[in-house]
Amino acid sequence: MTQFLFRDDSYAQSVDATVIAITPENGVVLDQTVFYAASGGQPGDSGRIERADGSVVEIDTTIHPDGDKTSIVHVPVEGATLPAIGEVVTARLDWVRRHKLMRMHTALHLLSVVFAFPVTGGSIGEEKGRLDFDMPAVPEDLFALEEALNAMVAGDHGVSQEWITDAEMAANPDLVKTMNVKPPMGQGRVRLIRIGDVDLQPCGGTHVRSTAEIGPLKLGKIEKKGKQNRRVSLLFAE
Repeated sequence: MTQFLFRDDSYAQSVDATVIAITPENGVVLDQTVFYAASGGQPGDSGRIERADGSVVEIDTTIHPDGDKTSIVHVPVEGATLPAIGEVVTARLDWVRRHKLMRMHTALHLLSVVFAFPVTGGSIGEEKGRLDFDMPAVPEDLFALEEALNAMVAGDHGVSQEWITDAEMAANPDLVKTMNVKPPMGQGRVRLIRIGDVDLQPCGGTHVRSTAEIGPLKLGKIEKKGKQNRRVSLLFAE
């Protein structure tokens, strides 16, 4: 098992850790990490593993092995020389990339407030994100929706996490906005992300501390992806 430090502090950029396994695919498993593994539409983090001898293992991405949500595999670039099991290393994020993903992830939560339709899918990128909605028709006043979105950003709403039990989650199905992705249950508790008094929903990803940190946003293309499915793109305005 890996201790997921990003859950309690998404701003932690590095940590000293011990190598506890090397996978058959040459992935590195640490006893604790600040790296987020790809899931829920958020890509895995990239960065580096620094060894005591000064050498560096560049990490291309981070994943959960075979759907195992209790451990995280740091996937090195091809040809990297791997550390040994038991070796103490420093795991260091590509922070500039991670922070952009945090900003966009929080922004997409706000997008799900402005577009009050069931969410059928989503993807988070460094410069652009998108949500798919079960939305029969595109709203007429997109400019007003974009203004409402940026008003929430400028409102400087605090972003925090809280936990509820599996039973509480099952008793409150309205918290779930996604139709095809269910919150991870079966471990006894579920993590919620609260954005001030604006939004509350299950989420395992990384987020900024305040909506003001997101910066100005603009709506991108709205594409038809099925009879009622519409894909709404979101971009940073700067």
